[in-house]
Amino acid sequence: MTTPWGELELARFPQDPRDRLRAWDAADEYLLGHLDEQGTDLSGTVVVVGDRWGALVTALAAHRPVQITDSFLTQEATRANLARCGAEPGAVRLLTTQDPPPGRIDVLLVRVPKSLALLEDQLLRLAPAVHEGTVVVGTGMVKEVHTSTLTLFERILGPTRTSLARRKARLILCAPDPSLQRPANPWPHTYTLPDGIGAASGRTVVNHAGVFCADRLDIGTRFFLRHLPDGGARRVVDLGCGNGVVGTALALAHPGAEVLFTDESFQAVASAEDTYRANGVPGQAEFRVGDALAGVPAGSVDLVLNNPPFHSHQATTDETAWRMFSGARRALRPGGELWVIGNRHLGYHVKLRRLFGNSRLVASDPKFVVLRAVKR
Repeated sequence: MTTPWGELELARFPQDPRDRLRAWDAADEYLLGHLDEQGTDLSGTVVVVGDRWGALVTALAAHRPVQITDSFLTQEATRANLARCGAEPGAVRLLTTQDPPPGRIDVLLVRVPKSLALLEDQLLRLAPAVHEGTVVVGTGMVKEVHTSTLTLFERILGPTRTSLARRKARLILCAPDPSLQRPANPWPHTYTLPDGIGAASGRTVVNHAGVFCADRLDIGTRFFLRHLPDGGARRVVDLGCGNGVVGTALALAHPGAEVLFTDESFQAVASAEDTYRANGVPGQAEFRVGDALAGVPAGSVDLVLNNPPFHSHQATTDETAWRMFSGARRALRPGGELWVIGNRHLGYHVKLRRLFGNSRLVASDPKFVVLRAVKR
């Protein structure tokens, strides 16, 4: 990636030689070029929110920026890219969306997330640190920047306008107004599950901003909850746990199970823990942010429950599902089972047969399938 501060060699995380997706795009380049063209003073506290793979903070590493991200994979990519580009150790302060933000922000750079809720939550958390002289610039591809996006900046920070599009990317330019009366932060959001879904019926769900289906139970998870496995598993993993409703339902039905909730999203794992605690579930649970099942000892798990995503930002890919399935096979003991919910058109049964040598259909409807693979 060519920047005003030199050439950068960047990669996504985890690296895969078959993956040709870049670790930056035109929106990142547009933002960096704008800072240079405007002669932006970067000597104060620079905060970068939503950096996809660390491209922005790697380019600005000499100015010792703060990165705030919801993604464990982004943090790992950032560490690797900083080292790859020879940045000084500790040049970038890495924070999560669950950490307290800096008390003063002089330059705020926002890579617009897919989730409007996550943007709302982050702007509300950061607004008290923004002052009249703060330079606020957002960026995203044209298809990511909507009227609702601009309205959020305007409502929370101050007068907002957009730039002309360049290579299908756009900038958001905001003039902070410290006197603005901001709304209270509505996140996290809590709702009650419907009846007829097994052990989780009528239970409480807590969703932090940006976690899938913030105000209702999605139809895929609803279907999965009606077809969870019977008892017998001692060590269970809710892989890609989201708000944790699947693992919580399993723990409610089988109090003797030890459940590990894991996701690469800090918001998701916080939601899963809050959901689990809100329901007073008996038994033991662990909550871990990480890359799929990395760090889980091989052969230590009896059951893995998984609803894999098939998008990575704007890219449609099966890479995440493949890594989740491969990690599950490694972590499962002989005879252990992986249960997967997915859209039937995704053809997960083919991948499971290739990895496990077997795949059985547990349940299906016109849209979803629940599949079971056993480690032999």
